[in-house]
This record gives sequence, structure tokens and C-alpha cells, in this order.
Amino acid sequence: MIKYNPNRKTLEQDEYIYELQDVESPNLYDDVFPYTEIPKIAFNHRMVPMIPPEDIWVTDTTFRDGQQSRAPFSVEQIVKLYKLLSRLGGPNGVIRQTEFFVYTPRDREAIEKCRDLGLKFPEITAWMRARKEDFKLVKEMRLKETGILTSCSDYHIFLKLKKTRRQALDGYLEIVRAALDEGIVPRCHFEDITRADFYGFVIPFAIELMKLSKRYKLPVKIRACDTLGLAVAYPGASLPRNVNGIIYGLTRLAGVPGEWLEWHGHNDFYRALANSTFAWLYGASGANGALLGIGERTGNTPVEALCVEYAALRGDTNGMDLSAITEISEFFSKELGHTVPANQPFVGSHFNVTKAGIHADGIMKDEKIYNIFDTNRLLNRPADVAITDKSGAAGIAFWLNSRLKLPEEQKLGKENPAVVKIKDWVDEQFAAGRVTDIAEQEMWALSRQFLPEMVKNHKYD
Repeated sequence: MIKYNPNRKTLEQDEYIYELQDVESPNLYDDVFPYTEIPKIAFNHRMVPMIPPEDIWVTDTTFRDGQQSRAPFSVEQIVKLYKLLSRLGGPNGVIRQTEFFVYTPRDREAIEKCRDLGLKFPEITAWMRARKEDFKLVKEMRLKETGILTSCSDYHIFLKLKKTRRQALDGYLEIVRAALDEGIVPRCHFEDITRADFYGFVIPFAIELMKLSKRYKLPVKIRACDTLGLAVAYPGASLPRNVNGIIYGLTRLAGVPGEWLEWHGHNDFYRALANSTFAWLYGASGANGALLGIGERTGNTPVEALCVEYAALRGDTNGMDLSAITEISEFFSKELGHTVPANQPFVGSHFNVTKAGIHADGIMKDEKIYNIFDTNRLLNRPADVAITDKSGAAGIAFWLNSRLKLPEEQKLGKENPAVVKIKDWVDEQFAAGRVTDIAEQEMWALSRQFLPEMVKNHKYD
């Protein structure tokens, strides 16, 4: 069958009809995933084209998958984070949606209070298991869209659900029809897609969903879930692990529109952000993540990283307020007691802090030398230094100039007597066996001692 592809502007031929392969025993890809060894990355050298969709966006799972990794948020904390998400994503909805649990009174109260804010973005959606009793809660909350857990690997179908592929497929389609009967958009979460039989279950399932969409004249969305972070984006890598092939196959073979398709990745192998980016590049409009990357095990793709990646790919922020990232990090740290790794990009306390004197010297001459971008302007996080035995006089001078907010003509140089005296004190500390950074309070005490006139009228911590 020949079809015209409006994205590539060419006629393309379908040579195969994909039907469910209802096997008697599970296909666990034991050669790819030998449990006693590191999972293998195989190649078949089949290449698929990169076809980015017209529009891309971020979706959020902080209040669903993110909460599975920590103590539950209070209602007030959810409302605060929801407002920060809206500010970060901006009025154009770069952060398009966020999903909530609907099971407890606290969950439902949080939804109501966030909805009462009247914010257009992110749209509030639900998450549920593929059970009719769960669906009743979604209807009661008057939500327009819900995620539905539809596990698709034989690990889950055979070993967890104790079903055949046919039984799983029929059960999923029944609950999707129930959602469509109520005019609610179903978003099927293809759990564990990177260990699933792509042609024997994933594509046939997606095709059936597209048939339902056509019949009901409503979107049926798909979230491709890399549940164990196994996806790779290497050109020519084999399915089921190849994110490029997964996204291309869903759009090309199953006819899923890119705007109904999103990627949900985990970071077990340090690939969450890269895989999400490649999902965008190969045809999915949505990339799903959680604030600060929180989530079970190694966590999800960080929403703040996706926002920065969006700006890098599209060339502008499209209304995003990236300075909200700094406030989100501070809220997690101060209000939630969450430990943010100091070196975590964009949100860690030291992500744009140098301890090397040679770097501090470069930043003093021109910040662009060692800072990744204008972090002060974009994130409200000026470049900074931490004082150690490696900082040298340049690091100390930079610390003083930034804390005292000295104008260019008054800035202290490496040769300033006060800078030299402070460096001597720092060197003595580490020569005596110190291993920790010099604390802010210690540096202020040294500043008062050696620069009393400059410091006396300055408000400091």
C-alpha cells in the first residue's frame, strides 16, 4: 500500500501488515538482557530518518512518578511547585501537561487547588492503572485526559500480569474504550517498551489504538516508557532498545501522530536526557520528565534539563522563565529537605562554581571563558568560586569582588595586599591538614579583618 508522507513529501510503501503475535511463551530477549551480565547493545545497522515534529514540548510527572521516590508532597507543596512549573514553562506552554495521582483525598485536594489557580499551563491530567474502578476516580475529578498503565513487554505481561498477549491487549483496549465513551482522552503508557516485542505486540497494539481514535474522533495518545533506562540512540542500534527506531516505528508503521506521542525515560544508564532529545528529533512531540530528575531508582529525565535542551534546539526560550529553575532548586533544598547534589547541572550549588585558581583567573578576565552561558541572566545564578587550597589569589579576589559587588574600577587584583594575606591564611589551613572548603562565614571574617573599610557598611551573611 502506498501512502503520501506529508512530513517527508514523498510516497512511501507499506509492505507488511503488523498483527498481534500471541506467543505461548514470553520473549525475554535473554541474549540482549542476560540477567547476570550488563545488558548488551546490539546493532543491525538499519537506519531511520530524523524527522523532528513541527512543535515539541515538555510534560511533567513530578507529582506522579517523582513522588514514588520520596515522601509524599503536602498539598501546599504541590501548589507551590505547580506554580513554579507554570512559570518555568511560560505562557506558551513549553511545559504542556503535568500528571497527578487521584487515589487519596490529598491527591484530589491538590488537583482542586491547582485547578483553582486558573493557570492555562501545565494542563492537569491523571494517571491510573488499567482498571475500571480507577477510571471512576478520573471521571469524578472531571479531568480531560488520563494516563493508563499498559505494560507491553513480556516481562510484564507474562511474569507480572500472568496473562497472554491477547488477554493483555483486549484488557487494555476495553479500558481505553471506556475512557473514550466518556469523552476523556486516554494516554496509554507503554511500560517497558525497550524490552518489548516491537513488531509482535507494540506496533499491533498502537495500530488498534489508532483505529479507536478514528472511530471515536478523539486523540489516543501513547507514552513510550523506557522503564529501566535501557534505550540507546546510537545509529543502527537494534530494537527493542533503539529510541530512534521506536519513535520512527510508532509514527511510520502505526500511524501515530507525533503530537500524540511522548517519551518517558529513566536514567539507569545515564542516558535519560539524550534519549529524550533523540525522541524529539525522531518524531515525538512530547518529552516527559520530573523536576530535578526525581523518580524511582535513578530518576526521570530532569524537566529543567529538557527546558534548557528545548531552548538549545529551537533557538529561543519561547516564553520560558528559566530563572524559576533556581527557585525550584531552593524550594526542594530548603522547604522539602531534598539533598540536591552540588554538581548537578543547573540546580546544584556548585554547578557553575569553580575551585581552580586558573579558572577563577579566567573568569575574572572574562566570564565567558569558563562559564557555560550567562547563568546570572538566564538562571539568576552568577558564576562563583569556592575557596580551597586550589583557588589561589585569583579565586580569593573573585570571591571578594563578587561578594562586595565592587564596580570595575574598584575591583581587587591578585596582588592586592589583603588578597595575599587571605591566601596565606588559606594556605596555612590546608597545610595543617584541612580538607573542606573555606566557609562563607570564615571568608567574611577574613574580609572584616583585612578589608575593614570596604566591609563595614556591607550587608553580609
